[in-house]
Amino acid sequence: MNDNIIKTEYSEVMQKSYIDYAMSVIVSRALPDVRDGLKPVQRRVLYDMHELGIRYDKPYRKSARIVGDTMGKYHPHGDSSIYESLVVMSQDFKKGLPLVDGHGNFGNIEGDGAAAMRYTEARLQKVTQTALLEDLDKDVVDFVPNFDETEKEPSVLPCKFPNLLVNGTEGIAVGMATSVPPHNLGEVIDAMKAYMKDETISTRALMRYCKGPDFPTGGIIANKDELLSIYETGSGKIKIRGKVEIEKGKNGKTNVVITEIPFTMVGANISKFLQDVAALADSKKAPDIVDISNQSSKEGIRIVIELRKDANVDNFINLLYKKTRLEDTFGFNMLAIAGGKPETMGLKKVLKECTEFQYQLATRKYSNLLAKEMDKKEIQEGLIKACNVIDLIIEILRGSKDRNMAKDCLINGVTTGIKFKSKESKVMAAGLLFSEAQANAILDMRLYKLIGLEVDALIKDHEDTVANIFRYEDILARKDSMTQVLINDLDLIKKEFARPRRTVIDNLEEAVVEEVQMEEMDIYFLMDRFGYCKAVDTATYERNLETIKEEFKYICKCKNTGKICLFTNTGQLHTFRSKLLPLGKLRDKGVPIDNVSNYQSAKESIISVASQSDLNLYRMLFVTKTSMCKIVDGGEFDVAKNTVASTKLADGDEVVSVTPITNQKHIVLKSNDGFFLKFSIEEISTMKKIAIGMRGMKLGSKDYIDEVYFTNTEGNSVVEYNNKELILDDLKTAKRDGKGTKIK
Repeated sequence: MNDNIIKTEYSEVMQKSYIDYAMSVIVSRALPDVRDGLKPVQRRVLYDMHELGIRYDKPYRKSARIVGDTMGKYHPHGDSSIYESLVVMSQDFKKGLPLVDGHGNFGNIEGDGAAAMRYTEARLQKVTQTALLEDLDKDVVDFVPNFDETEKEPSVLPCKFPNLLVNGTEGIAVGMATSVPPHNLGEVIDAMKAYMKDETISTRALMRYCKGPDFPTGGIIANKDELLSIYETGSGKIKIRGKVEIEKGKNGKTNVVITEIPFTMVGANISKFLQDVAALADSKKAPDIVDISNQSSKEGIRIVIELRKDANVDNFINLLYKKTRLEDTFGFNMLAIAGGKPETMGLKKVLKECTEFQYQLATRKYSNLLAKEMDKKEIQEGLIKACNVIDLIIEILRGSKDRNMAKDCLINGVTTGIKFKSKESKVMAAGLLFSEAQANAILDMRLYKLIGLEVDALIKDHEDTVANIFRYEDILARKDSMTQVLINDLDLIKKEFARPRRTVIDNLEEAVVEEVQMEEMDIYFLMDRFGYCKAVDTATYERNLETIKEEFKYICKCKNTGKICLFTNTGQLHTFRSKLLPLGKLRDKGVPIDNVSNYQSAKESIISVASQSDLNLYRMLFVTKTSMCKIVDGGEFDVAKNTVASTKLADGDEVVSVTPITNQKHIVLKSNDGFFLKFSIEEISTMKKIAIGMRGMKLGSKDYIDEVYFTNTEGNSVVEYNNKELILDDLKTAKRDGKGTKIK
């Protein structure tokens, strides 16, 4: 057996394979076709519903049936992606023109998902049947084999309007993504008609018809002047705002009511918005907030924010635009498949591709219709001719032995074997010369067709057929005629399915917020052993001093305008603004420290807490588990970032103590094996925070530092050790880097 071994570079094989995979994802799954604006899964779902006969005027069918049939015949990629596509095409808060009529729970604008496919039902919308699927039986698009070559599916649907613009799309492929907002159907049709009439029209002129995106959630587009550049290039950023109304509330209060939201807030981002507004109230950035309620229903969005009597409403609304997603950015990237390849297109290019597609559809449609009318005309002319000589036809039929003999006579004038009443009849029969199609129609004709009214109807049908042929030939021969036909179709779609614009387009100034100046005051940071923290004012602290010292693990005095600094055992320094802390009563629960800082309780432990202002006044003494010591100037920790490294640690090491130096005289290091080493703090050098430090005590192979004590200039420093009091001042003062004394 001869082996055919092909040697090739591994990198080349990987590169080619990855490119093939990427193009497969791009073309076959993630990106829409510019011609019908649909991804393959959407196209297959709609075609399957069409094949199952689930029309807009028929009863609903179970979604599970549609999904299963689509997966089995056309889209073998899992039921979840198929059902999700079906659901999205039915949601009027995501699509400018829903293509599926859903019955049951198909999710809502607040992010609740659709019910399981076994519970919901669906059918096609009328516009889908009318404008996307109607001409499939006229051989206007190519059909290709499905994945196992047992079925045929359309390569593209014969969509009569630019669905890519009307419904928008979003998708992530390999190395590229598409994001097209929905547009108004009537405006898009007007723009397409304008392009059909003048293919040299500019993008600026097209935008007189298609003014910009029209989101189903309404809202306001705030950067009108930038839209021209976006539509010329096919990419850019659109600023969108929610619509806000002001109402009078109870007791002289003011209600700020959000009636329309940015398109990007659809789904879970509504609850995120409510959380952000609540956070503004908790952090005192919006102290005028009294209450927040989501009163949204089937009738529409209604989020009510109640403000105090004397609130600055305009400033508060600007704060919402600035600090929440009530003003957001929509990334516009009109990427679609054109000519079998992905391409980022501007508005004019999209309309060009869609218009050329319409001409292709019309050419194939009217060519096929013309061929059918020509065949019909041939048969009608044969029947009319036969009616004029019906007696001769009957004589031929009665005189023939079989159908073939009669047919041969009608087509070729062969009279041999046929019995005629007279020689004149035989001569006339030889000159009939019908076509084969005409002969078959005559032989299949029923006697009732000879009734006078039926003959008149036949003549009328023939006249209509001739008129149709003339019309179809004119459409195919003259581009102006075809253009007018396409424009008429677009007008019918616009008349039946267009709706008024929802999104307002304007140029709005950037929201400017006048920051409310907080009155500076002293507060106390309190954190219990469970990690809950809060702030109390000075009066509350002094009144409950004894209780506070018993119940709280970390206590720190600071300004309400300052920062709190957390030193952890991993060598990290986390800082956060003290105004993030809830200022309240002593018995208030507080908030988890993880919520106001980058500290992660599951991965690290707090060693020390200090205010930023105190750090600037003192030097900080660090001691690690492996006995590395150093002193760092507190000013080094005055940084802009919320998390930085406070010290450098060796592998496996961690911080044991971080202490500000005030009146301490000696440091006492205690190891886990019971060794104590007392030496002067002056022996520890001042270093940068990035330094690892110097060794303070020699440790045994498995020994480590677990406690750090200090003696002060006043003396009598006492600690408890092995259930006995140990006076630190009585310990012998040694030198740094000694073994220390073992105490039992």
